[in-house]
Amino acid sequence: MTEYWFNVRTHEVEEDRQSDWSQLIGPYATRAEAEKALEKVQQRNDAWDKDDD
Repeated sequence: MTEYWFNVRTHEVEEDRQSDWSQLIGPYATRAEAEKALEKVQQRNDAWDKDDD
């Protein structure tokens, strides 16, 4: 099964983890999910900030 990772340094999607763990978010089941990784991170951060209030 192919896994997809979002590289936070290059802002590119990688198949089957090619870079160092410290640069990656994932794994994701599809390329489309990985492409939206930063959006998902921002949504979670916003929700956590709201909970902190």
